[in-house]
Amino acid sequence: MTKLKGILLTEGMHGMISQVEGLAKALDLDFTHHKVELNSFWKLFPPKLTPVAQSVFKKINLNEFDVIISCGRKSVIPSIYLKKNSKKNIVNIHIQDPKVSLDNFNFIIAPEHDGLEGSNVILSKGAIHYLTKNEIEDNKNYLKDQLTENKEYFALIVGGPTKHYEYSIENIKNILEKFKKLLIANNLQGIVIPSMRTPKDIISFAKEFLGNENLVIEKVDKKAYLSALGLAKFISVTCDSTSMISEAALTGKPLYIAEIPTKKNDYRFKKFRDLFNRLNITKNLNEKLETWHYESLNETIRIAEEIKKKIN
Repeated sequence: MTKLKGILLTEGMHGMISQVEGLAKALDLDFTHHKVELNSFWKLFPPKLTPVAQSVFKKINLNEFDVIISCGRKSVIPSIYLKKNSKKNIVNIHIQDPKVSLDNFNFIIAPEHDGLEGSNVILSKGAIHYLTKNEIEDNKNYLKDQLTENKEYFALIVGGPTKHYEYSIENIKNILEKFKKLLIANNLQGIVIPSMRTPKDIISFAKEFLGNENLVIEKVDKKAYLSALGLAKFISVTCDSTSMISEAALTGKPLYIAEIPTKKNDYRFKKFRDLFNRLNITKNLNEKLETWHYESLNETIRIAEEIKKKIN
């Protein structure tokens, strides 16, 4: 049976790519990814004040397609435009609140903590993503030869500065101090994994602070990320990334949130973290480590199955 063809529209950020590609794979689409760029001053306008016109965005070179999956503010207008101007019956799916009439899309996928409601809205617990258990298992031993044998490991996944959280040396030092104390107290070896948003000076500081007895990956390396998730007995993720927290929850392992003081209201992030805490998925990084169990969270597969049933 021929696969449906999909186009993925994002601004090119890791969290967005992870969500659209994860859903496309779960829907078994033959897909291509397209980075959206808006023209001139339309970059300054929210989607609700932007016309649905080709002049708004740089032309996207496309072959035939059946499904559009978009994520992020800049992809809203291109998704609506391409659906309206296709001769086919296109299914368009937007991830996150599009901030326009929800009727412009067949499906909206929004995290539960956003509180979005509508007949075509499918709520997710956290962010959907592109990681799979098989992929983690296949890459599990990638870092093995850089680690001490017969040790257990504690992975720290580091995000980057946002409008809500400042990645100052002081804030990151506070996290690393807790992390290092737990490593020593529990005879663990640390693995630090940066993201595309992690400042270089923060990576260098972590390497110096934790010393040669722990492993700090200095460049973005997806295989290293997957390996750390597979090898670690405990995982901690900085509070700024709902996507990486959601990805880590796929493992079913004890998952700690490394808090950073907020510099502006982070109400939505707090709702997300409160939800994961109630689901017994996460605890805050503090002075002790615990082992607990929860059902591995795989919202991408669940939501894809729901969409398949409705499309059929």
